[in-house]
Amino acid sequence: MSVLKPPAEPDTGAPAVCVCLTVLTKRADFVRASHALRQGTPGIHLQARERARGEAAGIRVGFTCSKKVGNAVARNRAKRRLREVARQVLPEQGRDGWDYVLVGRHDVTASLPFDALVADLRRALRKVHA
Repeated sequence: MSVLKPPAEPDTGAPAVCVCLTVLTKRADFVRASHALRQGTPGIHLQARERARGEAAGIRVGFTCSKKVGNAVARNRAKRRLREVARQVLPEQGRDGWDYVLVGRHDVTASLPFDALVADLRRALRKVHA
């Protein structure tokens, strides 16, 4: 299990508050998320589920891109962008005790402006948690 850490920031003297995201690696976790809440946006498809009590702590996130997204280069670029969007948005808008799976979209996730991807994830999270 790997952990996504926020990018290093210059030392301001204030204590650092780190909300690290745990990355989903087991297929069973992805399948459980796919059977739960879903929200589509132009750039990202979000799957989310609230975990059972005692299952795990913190925010967990997974990333996936099928071959429909493109060749290996396009899929890797899309997943890199999804990871960065998750690093920026989930610590502030994600909920503790939830699993999120971000699914890349064909020809859109890799080419959409980054600000639009961030806005898409924020909008999807608002709708899922509403």
